[in-house]
Amino acid sequence: MDLSNLKPSDRSKFSKKRVGRGHGSGNGTQAGRGHKGAKSRSGFKFKRGFEGGQMPLHRRIPKRGFHNLGRIEYAVVNLDDLANRFESGTVVTPALLRESGLVRTSRQRIKVLARGDVAKKLTVQAHRFSGKAAEKIAAAGGLAEVLGA
Repeated sequence: MDLSNLKPSDRSKFSKKRVGRGHGSGNGTQAGRGHKGAKSRSGFKFKRGFEGGQMPLHRRIPKRGFHNLGRIEYAVVNLDDLANRFESGTVVTPALLRESGLVRTSRQRIKVLARGDVAKKLTVQAHRFSGKAAEKIAAAGGLAEVLGA
């Protein structure tokens, strides 16, 4: 290969089709838009989800109940998971829970629930605790610290 073999890539050198420039352009009269109808008019735009007049999918599907947009989702951690995963005297932080795989995302708030028992002295930092979970942690000599939002 050398400079004499170079050529432009396929279809890169064709001029663009100039629409609406009279009969000599090859797209005269309707300028490639067909006859009449909404699509032939200037400024026409399909609405999002339009299906040609058929009832669109987002209106065909039944809707039920109330969806609270302000709902706060908590990642749930149980006491038996903490007892199995951590040694006595550990300060269990949200970052440590993520590293250990008990919580998936960094943005979720954490709630500790009372399933199982904990016999180890743990200092647990979370956004929420169930009443029983806080009692069980305190009974084992640990501490339940509530984090701010």
